[in-house]
Parts: sequence; C-alpha cells; structure tokens
Amino acid sequence: MQFTLNELLPGELATVRGLFPDNGRDITTRLMDLGLTRGARVRCLFAAPSGEPRAYLIRGAVIALRREDAALVCASAREVCA
Repeated sequence: MQFTLNELLPGELATVRGLFPDNGRDITTRLMDLGLTRGARVRCLFAAPSGEPRAYLIRGAVIALRREDAALVCASAREVCA
C-alpha cells in the first residue's frame, strides 16, 4: 500500500519510497537533507490540534513538517508502533 507521509497518524511507522516533484518550490532537496530518502523509517510522533505541523522521528532526529511538505513524501508499509 502506498500513501503520503501526511496521512501517517501519530504512533504509526512507515518506510519512505521516494519524493514527488515539488513544482519549483525547491523543498525536495531540503527534505532529502533532513533524511527523507528511499528506505528511511519514519514515525509520526505528534500532531498539533489543528493538524499541522506534525512531528516525525526521522533517522534519530525529530522534525516538524507542514502538511503540504509531508504530502511530497511517498511512503509504504504502514505499521502501528508500540
């Protein structure tokens, strides 16, 4: 099953499959710099009451992403963390 990172709920874990084009916003390079590369495991830790930003654990670092930026990350293998 394939989905985008902004669909990940707090407590769920996924694997990054790749990034979608950002239509000239130059954010995909920044996302890769943050560790969102193919095969990276990402856990959604927290969602603000308004739904954004969300905090993600990526390669040992906690990163907050806006919904529109998280929507550029294609993910798979959704799991619930204990």
